[in-house]
Amino acid sequence: MMRSLPPGGFGVLSYFTRHRTAANLLLMLLVVAGLAAIPQMRAQFFPDVISDEIDIIIAWDGAGAEDVDDAIVAVLEPVLLAVPGVAATSATSREGRASIALEFEPGWDMGRAADEVQAALDGVADLPEDADDPAVRRGAWWDNVTDVVISGPVAPDQLGRFADEFTARLFAVGVTRSTIRGVAAPQTVVAVPSAGLIRHDISMSEIAGVIAAAASSAPAGDVAGANARIRTGAAQRSVADIASLALRINADGSTLTIGDVATVRTEGMDRERAYFVGDDPAITIRVDRSEDGDAIAIQALVEQVATEMEATLPMGTTIELIRTRAEAITGRINILVDNALLGLALVVGLLFLFLNARTAFWVAAGIPVAMLAAIALMWAAGLTINMISLFALIITLGIVVDDAIVVGEHADYRARHLGEDPVTAAETAARRMAAPVFSATVTTVLAFAALTAIGGRFGGLIADIPFTVIVVLLASLVECFLILPNHMAHALSHSARTHWYDLPSRVVNRGFDWVKDRAVRPVMRLVVIARYPVLAAMIFLLSTQAASFLRGDVVWRFFNAPELSSVTGNFAMLDGATRADSLAMMREMQRATEAVAARYEAEHGLNPLVYVLAEVGGNTGGGLSGVENKQADLLGSIAIELIDADLRPYSSFAFVSDLQDEVRQLPLTETVSFRGFRGGPGGDAIDVQIFGADTAILKQAAVSLQTQLQRHAEVSGLQDSMAYDREELSLELTPQGAALGFEIGALGRVLRDRLGGIEAARFPDGPRTATIRVELPDDELTADFLEGTLLRAASGQYVPLADIVTVTARQGFSTIQRENGVRLISVSGDLSEDDPVRAEDIMTDLADRLIPQIEERYGVSTRLAGLAAQEQEFLGDAVTGFVLCLVGIYLVLAWIFASWTRPMVVMAIIPFGLVGAIWGHALWDVPLSMFTVVGLIGMTGIIINDSIVLVTTVDEYAQERGLIPAIIDGTCDRLRPVLLTTLTTVLGLAPLLYETSSDAQFLKPTVITLVYGLGFGMFIVLLVVPAILAMQQDIAKQLSALRRGFGVAGRLPGLAMGLGGLAVAIAGLFGATLGSAVITGAMAGPLASLGTGGIGAAFGVFVAGAAVLCVLGWVVGLLVQARGRRLSS
Repeated sequence: MMRSLPPGGFGVLSYFTRHRTAANLLLMLLVVAGLAAIPQMRAQFFPDVISDEIDIIIAWDGAGAEDVDDAIVAVLEPVLLAVPGVAATSATSREGRASIALEFEPGWDMGRAADEVQAALDGVADLPEDADDPAVRRGAWWDNVTDVVISGPVAPDQLGRFADEFTARLFAVGVTRSTIRGVAAPQTVVAVPSAGLIRHDISMSEIAGVIAAAASSAPAGDVAGANARIRTGAAQRSVADIASLALRINADGSTLTIGDVATVRTEGMDRERAYFVGDDPAITIRVDRSEDGDAIAIQALVEQVATEMEATLPMGTTIELIRTRAEAITGRINILVDNALLGLALVVGLLFLFLNARTAFWVAAGIPVAMLAAIALMWAAGLTINMISLFALIITLGIVVDDAIVVGEHADYRARHLGEDPVTAAETAARRMAAPVFSATVTTVLAFAALTAIGGRFGGLIADIPFTVIVVLLASLVECFLILPNHMAHALSHSARTHWYDLPSRVVNRGFDWVKDRAVRPVMRLVVIARYPVLAAMIFLLSTQAASFLRGDVVWRFFNAPELSSVTGNFAMLDGATRADSLAMMREMQRATEAVAARYEAEHGLNPLVYVLAEVGGNTGGGLSGVENKQADLLGSIAIELIDADLRPYSSFAFVSDLQDEVRQLPLTETVSFRGFRGGPGGDAIDVQIFGADTAILKQAAVSLQTQLQRHAEVSGLQDSMAYDREELSLELTPQGAALGFEIGALGRVLRDRLGGIEAARFPDGPRTATIRVELPDDELTADFLEGTLLRAASGQYVPLADIVTVTARQGFSTIQRENGVRLISVSGDLSEDDPVRAEDIMTDLADRLIPQIEERYGVSTRLAGLAAQEQEFLGDAVTGFVLCLVGIYLVLAWIFASWTRPMVVMAIIPFGLVGAIWGHALWDVPLSMFTVVGLIGMTGIIINDSIVLVTTVDEYAQERGLIPAIIDGTCDRLRPVLLTTLTTVLGLAPLLYETSSDAQFLKPTVITLVYGLGFGMFIVLLVVPAILAMQQDIAKQLSALRRGFGVAGRLPGLAMGLGGLAVAIAGLFGATLGSAVITGAMAGPLASLGTGGIGAAFGVFVAGAAVLCVLGWVVGLLVQARGRRLSS
């Protein structure tokens, strides 16, 4: 029996029921708070998943990646892992630079963390002497809003000035995070031939010193009396000024100038990255937002500035926005809003069919009131309107009225059937239903709260679901008990009269009552009579669905993220290629893109291309791995924006596959890689980390794995994190070199100056910083550089470098990666989800065949990272959350029912929700995913609500009549609220079932789980719960009989010994048959000859033998009883 609360505890309920002003004031407060919060909430696609990180950068000029890894990263990582709060470290070593990223536990004090990291670094004393001090900085978070492309038939420097003006205009309207790309800072190059250095006996550092002195002027102070300021020197920065700078005065009185020794030139603004739209040059401006920025508002400002400025540009010069987020965000949110409105209409329509119009109106009014109150709380907590939070609101569309339905329907029942006055009926209904409604709400809250146990990126992704659902449910409780009763009292005062607008509900309820009396009641009698077969049938049905899942009839895909319409292609040229070769490769990628687009347009009638932006001088998107040390001229890319996914019958990954086949790799091209992108926080679909060996073996294993994965057309963007670097030459000073006065440190500085050049001066030039560099001409930096280089000895003579050093060559790597102190190589790529079964087969083959082969062949260890690792973390956390959910629900129900066994009856329904969930996925051919798990955990709390209401009613009726009549009457009387609460939830979500937009497909597993799980769960509640209640009575009778039997056995020692002997005999038979068959595969002793069918035969022998023993025991008992009677007579 459900625990009763004292009447004195309902003073608040009575007050709000009887005082209309108080109820309406609370109603207005909730509505106004929500309406005020809506304009303040930002809109996004997904919630921001922000991790707390600290980055550490250490520069070591001239060192290779392996030297940096051994001398810096290997020394620092163990120290940094010991810093309190560090959850993980990742380090990357490149030529001349180490980067270490520290990820901290959620909620950690990052100010304290930065101080502790700095203290740990200060305690390290064995870093290389010529390495820079570590630079510590907190990770900055940003998110791309849009890219602005300025293009046209004008010079790149003119486009650069347009870009400068555009960013200035953006800053003026409050858009402060913008980055210009495709414009290099002004640079003047002083190219000094080696022959000139030798001829004039001068060094590059001396030339750089002269330039540095002349390029700057210094303030000397003020002359107060003359009202003037004095500066010493005049900055000489032009090409002519630099060429005329005097290096020295010769003995004959002539002046040696820089122009006598070197060639001075100014390089163009497009010397590094150069963008092209078709044949026209272009400049791009990336616009980002901070974690508090509103993408839609920022893009609106950018569009406004672009429109205003484009009108002032020369003919043919355009400003266009690409990779825009506002349209994508607005479109996706509108999809859910439309579905929410349709679901709301269905829910309200259902209420008007089953409840009289006034009751239905006030029950339905709880939906917007609770939603608006929840939105106010979401805004206060810093949540945004996004796909996840809006989906959570849709989930609650039907749930939010469940409480009001139970209270409103019971008030209507009391007024119509018990004859209570409206106020008393409303107040009593609120009191009587408070305990079941409260417990049902708490169990649902506990179920969704269990989702907070899920951590990691995907825990952050779904964090809005539990918060949103919980605040909506709490708001619905407030509305249900403090606002609804007063309005119900007003509505019931009119219920005595017949109204024309109540005709639909009267017709439906007459038909419903007929079905309930003529069909449901006889069925319930049959269920109670055949309770054991009914439960057995339900268990059989559950086992069939479980078997379907285990057989693989329903595919599992962890996270099928919605695809984005962006496609990128990156390429790298071989060393020795020129910028002209890169331009040729870029043009080939443009040609291939247009060719594939033309084929698609001919086939599907619509050109898939929205925008194509080509580039030389860098990569785009994720970029290629291991190209950090390549010259910028050897890199290039193409960025393609396709039409929206809903406008094309093919995926962006299909376009990528055809583009890969179409593009021709030119002779000097090293690698070409295309890939599509998906939304959400997930990592790469394929990400295998290989470790446990030296770098050479790791590289071989990675190449072998990539070779085997490339055979699958569904795999794209394959690369590893340890690309080969240029050949590394180690120089050692010979005895002859030492005798000539050379020292290895000074020799290294001279060679560094000649190979890398010297930055002589840096000064502001408009919005950028200009530099003057002293370098050798490009034609001297060739493969025979070491053989042709002459160096000045202490004696003044020049000697060949090859005579004073020995050279050792080795093949190095451009990048070396470590995670949590372990050196590893990552093989990553993307996997098309167009065919989920095929994708699952590829991942299974990777895990079960390819990876074990790699481990055995190369003696390495591996682990799956990316989405695979996130999947394991998610499922582990989900199991923990689910267990905590079940424990919490059980404890709440045990308190509410004041019983340890009643909660088991209520919770027995939970596993059967799987039947509908799995069947629904199979019916819709939708893979199970992480959102299925989210739906299952949430369904745990929802599916038992009907069970709670039903068991409560049965217990109440059982006090006045027998249990069996109470079960039948309680089930029939609670049929309408059970049906209504289930149908409202199902109908609220139903529109999303038929949503065809690709952007909402990743949510469909949750929708299917809830709709089919709860829909089927309603029938299970009406069948299984009554059966279990009746069976519980049977078990109670059997236990009572057993207790009486033990009492009799205590008085009759012979009977006790006989029963004990029978139990021992049956146990021995079990051990000799089934027990032996399970352990050894055959029955023990002479029984082995009775059957060779394994466990099946052993089970048959055990059942037959146990039956014989029981019959013998019964016969012996009868004989003993008969003998006892004769003796007593």
